[in-house]
Amino acid sequence: MATQSVFSSSPRIAPPHSSSPIKITSAAPPLLNSGSRSLSFPLRSTVPGKLAFRVSSTPSRIASICCALSPDLKNTLDKVVTSQKVVLFMKGTKDFPQCGFSNTVVQVLNSLNVPYETINILENEVLRQGLKEYSNWPTFPQLYIDGEFYGGCDITVEAYKSGELQELLERAMCS
Repeated sequence: MATQSVFSSSPRIAPPHSSSPIKITSAAPPLLNSGSRSLSFPLRSTVPGKLAFRVSSTPSRIASICCALSPDLKNTLDKVVTSQKVVLFMKGTKDFPQCGFSNTVVQVLNSLNVPYETINILENEVLRQGLKEYSNWPTFPQLYIDGEFYGGCDITVEAYKSGELQELLERAMCS
């Protein structure tokens, strides 16, 4: 396997269009980690448009994180957001929000007295990363109304203040 280290004085470079991974190793600041971490990824993914990578603290202990939305996850998210009229992906739960922004959206929805489901994105890192790609929105909470992404905290609060959110939710509940 041809690898290249960013700290190596004589890097070995893989040939162009190779599917061999490049390995990038950096020493973490001593206060954060006494060892080193590596990030490796294929030069060319086997699936066009998809990039997978691994982060590991030691070669024998590898944690895999996929930064692309898998077809299975997309299908699951499609089912989840259409299973209820209002779905909120948030940090924590509606009974115990773990983020001020999530808490704000919960308070808005509670004040409008609409039934809604919440999904705690802190419980699953794959869900958390995949959802960012699914919605094309980088932050949480994420509100879905009638199967469509509506917005995050700021958009929800502005729509609530203007009365637009209440009208939309009333239409959604009647459909």
